[in-house]
Amino acid sequence: MPRGRYSLHDPHDHAPLGEEHFQCATGPTGWRYVAQLTSPSGEHSGSVDLTLDELGRPLRLELNAASWRVRGAALDGVTWVRTDPAGEHATEGNVAAHAFTGTSPAFLVATARLLRLAPGAPATRVRLVAFTAPVLAPRTLDQSWALLERTAHPTDSGPLTVDEYQVTALDTGERHSVHIAGDVVLAAPGIELEDLESPPSSFAENFPPPDA
Repeated sequence: MPRGRYSLHDPHDHAPLGEEHFQCATGPTGWRYVAQLTSPSGEHSGSVDLTLDELGRPLRLELNAASWRVRGAALDGVTWVRTDPAGEHATEGNVAAHAFTGTSPAFLVATARLLRLAPGAPATRVRLVAFTAPVLAPRTLDQSWALLERTAHPTDSGPLTVDEYQVTALDTGERHSVHIAGDVVLAAPGIELEDLESPPSSFAENFPPPDA
């Protein structure tokens, strides 16, 4: 069960956004990721709780930030309920999209698991609903993902397989690289893995191949 800490910063001006203290685990029915967020000053600023099914679809999502809350799941596309800080109003949304995304590294792992790309295969288009701090307002976006390379790196506990993805924002054409090992993001724009207490989990035995 990987447990560790990411530092988050603005990918454009590198201003610090805080830290995400996480733990995650695979199981026979999917994957769960939970995290607590802190501000640059060290104060609690939110939380992430994401559960995927065995195909990588979001079974349950709960985000909290600045007293805003979002709960969502894959239902007729993706469906969510967003609640204001006072708890007086809740708005429901539904979009014909594949999954959710946001600033948490969990969403990069989730998208990679959903797509299950092969190295060198053509890029795959995916529609996502993004929730970003501080008010968790929803925004639908389209991305293109391609798995450029899969490399095994020797470690004291055995080979570590690292996947390098190229992610393209289809509205702007902006491209960036994402490096993922199992269920841990090693590097991505705005994300740095600062601490990891145990090796990443492998999805190989828990996720069937795409044609299963």
